[in-house]
Amino acid sequence: MGGECVRLLLADETVDRVVVLTRRPLTGFDSPKLERHVVDFDDLSANASLFAVDQIFCAMGTTRRKTPSKEEYRKIDFTYPLTAAQLGVERGVSHYLLVSAVSADSHSRIFYNRLKGELEDALKSFAFRSLTIARPSVLIGERLEPRLSEKIAWKLGFLTPAKYRPVYGSSVARVLVDSARRDEPGIRTIPNGEIESSASA
Repeated sequence: MGGECVRLLLADETVDRVVVLTRRPLTGFDSPKLERHVVDFDDLSANASLFAVDQIFCAMGTTRRKTPSKEEYRKIDFTYPLTAAQLGVERGVSHYLLVSAVSADSHSRIFYNRLKGELEDALKSFAFRSLTIARPSVLIGERLEPRLSEKIAWKLGFLTPAKYRPVYGSSVARVLVDSARRDEPGIRTIPNGEIESSASA
Protein backbone atom coordinates (compact mmCIF):
# COMPACT_ATOMS: atom_id res chain seq x y z
CA MET A 1 0.00 0.00 0.00
CA GLY A 2 2.86 2.38 0.71
CA GLY A 3 4.12 1.75 -2.82
CA GLU A 4 0.70 2.57 -4.24
CA CYS A 5 0.71 5.87 -2.32
CA VAL A 6 4.07 6.66 -3.90
CA ARG A 7 2.77 5.80 -7.38
CA LEU A 8 -0.29 8.02 -7.01
CA LEU A 9 1.71 10.92 -5.60
CA LEU A 10 4.28 10.75 -8.40
CA ALA A 11 1.45 10.84 -10.95
CA ASP A 12 -0.16 13.87 -9.29
CA GLU A 13 0.75 17.09 -11.08
CA THR A 14 0.14 19.12 -7.92
CA VAL A 15 2.93 17.27 -6.09
CA ASP A 16 6.45 18.62 -6.61
CA ARG A 17 8.47 16.28 -4.39
CA VAL A 18 8.01 12.85 -2.84
CA VAL A 19 10.40 11.84 -0.06
CA VAL A 20 10.30 8.13 0.79
CA LEU A 21 11.89 6.67 3.92
CA THR A 22 12.20 2.89 3.97
CA ARG A 23 14.00 0.11 5.80
CA ARG A 24 15.05 -1.49 2.50
CA PRO A 25 15.87 -0.01 -0.92
CA LEU A 26 12.78 1.05 -2.85
CA THR A 27 12.68 -0.21 -6.43
CA GLY A 28 10.24 -0.02 -9.32
CA PHE A 29 9.89 3.76 -9.48
CA ASP A 30 11.60 6.28 -11.73
CA SER A 31 10.78 9.95 -11.37
CA PRO A 32 12.76 13.17 -10.90
CA LYS A 33 10.29 14.04 -8.12
CA LEU A 34 11.27 11.00 -6.07
CA GLU A 35 13.83 11.03 -3.23
CA ARG A 36 14.61 7.61 -1.72
CA HIS A 37 16.27 7.22 1.65
CA VAL A 38 17.06 4.00 3.48
CA VAL A 39 17.09 4.95 7.16
CA ASP A 40 17.47 3.44 10.60
CA PHE A 41 14.01 3.81 12.13
CA ASP A 42 15.53 3.34 15.59
CA ASP A 43 17.32 6.64 15.01
CA LEU A 44 14.94 8.73 12.91
CA SER A 45 16.19 11.94 14.50
CA ALA A 46 19.45 11.43 12.60
CA ASN A 47 17.38 12.12 9.47
CA ALA A 48 15.29 14.90 10.95
CA SER A 49 15.86 17.20 7.97
CA LEU A 50 13.94 14.77 5.74
CA PHE A 51 10.76 15.56 7.67
CA ALA A 52 10.70 19.16 6.44
CA VAL A 53 7.76 18.47 4.12
CA ASP A 54 4.11 19.53 3.86
CA GLN A 55 2.46 16.18 4.56
CA ILE A 56 3.43 12.80 5.99
CA PHE A 57 1.92 9.49 4.93
CA CYS A 58 2.42 6.64 7.39
CA ALA A 59 1.61 3.14 6.17
CA MET A 60 4.02 1.35 8.48
CA GLY A 61 3.11 -1.90 10.17
CA THR A 62 4.06 -5.48 10.81
CA THR A 63 2.40 -8.81 11.71
CA ARG A 64 2.58 -11.08 14.73
CA ARG A 65 4.06 -13.82 12.53
CA LYS A 66 6.95 -11.61 11.43
CA THR A 67 7.29 -9.85 14.80
CA PRO A 68 6.28 -12.16 17.66
CA SER A 69 7.87 -9.90 20.27
CA LYS A 70 5.29 -7.43 21.62
CA GLU A 71 8.09 -4.99 22.40
CA GLU A 72 9.32 -5.00 18.80
CA TYR A 73 5.76 -4.92 17.49
CA ARG A 74 5.01 -1.83 19.56
CA LYS A 75 8.16 -0.17 18.30
CA ILE A 76 7.14 -0.62 14.65
CA ASP A 77 3.43 0.10 14.98
CA PHE A 78 3.57 2.84 17.61
CA THR A 79 6.98 4.32 18.35
CA TYR A 80 8.17 4.81 14.76
CA PRO A 81 4.94 6.50 13.53
CA LEU A 82 4.85 8.69 16.65
CA THR A 83 8.49 9.72 16.26
CA ALA A 84 7.84 10.61 12.63
CA ALA A 85 4.91 12.75 13.75
CA GLN A 86 7.02 14.54 16.34
CA LEU A 87 9.83 15.26 13.87
CA GLY A 88 7.28 16.42 11.33
CA VAL A 89 5.34 18.77 13.57
CA GLU A 90 8.62 20.33 14.73
CA ARG A 91 9.36 21.16 11.08
CA GLY A 92 5.99 22.54 10.13
CA VAL A 93 4.21 19.53 8.66
CA SER A 94 0.55 20.47 8.33
CA HIS A 95 -1.11 17.14 7.51
CA TYR A 96 -0.43 13.65 8.86
CA LEU A 97 -2.14 10.72 7.12
CA LEU A 98 -2.19 7.35 8.86
CA VAL A 99 -3.18 3.80 7.99
CA SER A 100 -4.69 2.47 11.23
CA ALA A 101 -7.06 -0.49 11.72
CA VAL A 102 -10.79 -1.11 11.64
CA SER A 103 -11.03 -1.95 15.36
CA ALA A 104 -8.52 0.56 16.73
CA ASP A 105 -9.42 1.27 20.36
CA SER A 106 -7.02 2.37 23.08
CA HIS A 107 -9.20 0.58 25.66
CA SER A 108 -9.38 -2.73 23.81
CA ARG A 109 -8.23 -5.91 25.54
CA ILE A 110 -6.73 -7.03 22.22
CA PHE A 111 -3.09 -5.94 21.94
CA TYR A 112 -3.19 -5.03 18.23
CA ASN A 113 -6.40 -2.99 18.45
CA ARG A 114 -5.25 -1.26 21.64
CA LEU A 115 -1.90 -0.34 20.07
CA LYS A 116 -3.55 1.20 17.01
CA GLY A 117 -5.97 3.11 19.24
CA GLU A 118 -3.16 4.42 21.43
CA LEU A 119 -1.38 5.71 18.34
CA GLU A 120 -4.51 7.46 17.08
CA ASP A 121 -5.04 9.10 20.49
CA ALA A 122 -1.41 10.22 20.67
CA LEU A 123 -1.49 11.74 17.18
CA LYS A 124 -4.59 13.75 18.04
CA SER A 125 -2.54 15.61 20.66
CA PHE A 126 -0.13 16.97 18.05
CA ALA A 127 -0.62 20.41 16.53
CA PHE A 128 -1.25 19.25 12.98
CA ARG A 129 -3.61 21.39 10.93
CA SER A 130 -5.06 18.17 9.52
CA LEU A 131 -5.04 14.56 10.65
CA THR A 132 -6.50 11.84 8.41
CA ILE A 133 -6.92 8.30 9.75
CA ALA A 134 -7.95 5.43 7.50
CA ARG A 135 -9.26 2.38 9.34
CA PRO A 136 -9.16 -0.56 6.91
CA SER A 137 -9.99 -4.15 7.74
CA VAL A 138 -7.93 -6.95 6.17
CA LEU A 139 -5.94 -5.59 3.24
CA ILE A 140 -5.91 -7.49 -0.03
CA GLY A 141 -3.85 -7.01 -3.16
CA GLU A 142 -0.41 -7.80 -4.46
CA ARG A 143 2.32 -8.24 -1.85
CA LEU A 144 5.91 -9.38 -1.97
CA GLU A 145 4.94 -11.88 0.74
CA PRO A 146 1.36 -13.10 0.21
CA ARG A 147 -0.51 -13.93 3.41
CA LEU A 148 -2.79 -16.95 3.66
CA SER A 149 -5.13 -15.14 6.05
CA GLU A 150 -5.73 -12.43 3.45
CA LYS A 151 -6.55 -14.99 0.76
CA ILE A 152 -9.08 -16.63 3.08
CA ALA A 153 -10.57 -13.26 4.03
CA TRP A 154 -10.98 -12.37 0.36
CA LYS A 155 -12.73 -15.66 -0.41
CA LEU A 156 -15.17 -15.17 2.47
CA GLY A 157 -15.51 -11.40 2.10
CA PHE A 158 -19.06 -11.61 0.71
CA LEU A 159 -20.18 -13.09 4.05
CA THR A 160 -18.66 -10.26 6.07
CA PRO A 161 -20.50 -7.08 7.16
CA ALA A 162 -19.32 -3.99 5.26
CA LYS A 163 -17.68 -2.67 8.41
CA TYR A 164 -15.19 -5.55 8.40
CA ARG A 165 -15.10 -6.52 4.72
CA PRO A 166 -11.59 -6.87 3.19
CA VAL A 167 -10.47 -3.87 1.13
CA TYR A 168 -7.82 -3.39 -1.51
CA GLY A 169 -4.64 -1.72 -0.34
CA SER A 170 -4.81 0.39 -3.51
CA SER A 171 -8.20 1.75 -2.39
CA VAL A 172 -6.76 2.78 0.98
CA ALA A 173 -3.90 4.52 -0.81
CA ARG A 174 -6.33 6.35 -3.09
CA VAL A 175 -8.51 7.70 -0.27
CA LEU A 176 -5.42 8.92 1.56
CA VAL A 177 -4.00 10.67 -1.49
CA ASP A 178 -7.41 12.20 -2.21
CA SER A 179 -7.54 13.44 1.40
CA ALA A 180 -4.08 14.90 1.04
CA ARG A 181 -5.13 16.71 -2.13
CA ARG A 182 -8.20 18.22 -0.45
CA ASP A 183 -6.12 19.01 2.63
CA GLU A 184 -9.12 19.98 4.74
CA PRO A 185 -8.39 21.13 8.30
CA GLY A 186 -9.38 19.06 11.30
CA ILE A 187 -9.42 15.36 12.16
CA ARG A 188 -11.01 12.96 9.69
CA THR A 189 -11.46 9.24 10.30
CA ILE A 190 -12.34 7.09 7.28
CA PRO A 191 -14.03 3.85 8.42
CA ASN A 192 -13.52 0.61 6.55
CA GLY A 193 -17.06 0.64 5.14
CA GLU A 194 -16.40 3.91 3.32
CA ILE A 195 -12.97 3.15 1.85
CA GLU A 196 -14.00 1.38 -1.35
CA SER A 197 -16.85 3.80 -2.09
CA SER A 198 -14.65 6.83 -1.42
CA ALA A 199 -11.86 5.44 -3.59
CA SER A 200 -14.20 4.97 -6.55
CA ALA A 201 -15.97 8.33 -6.14
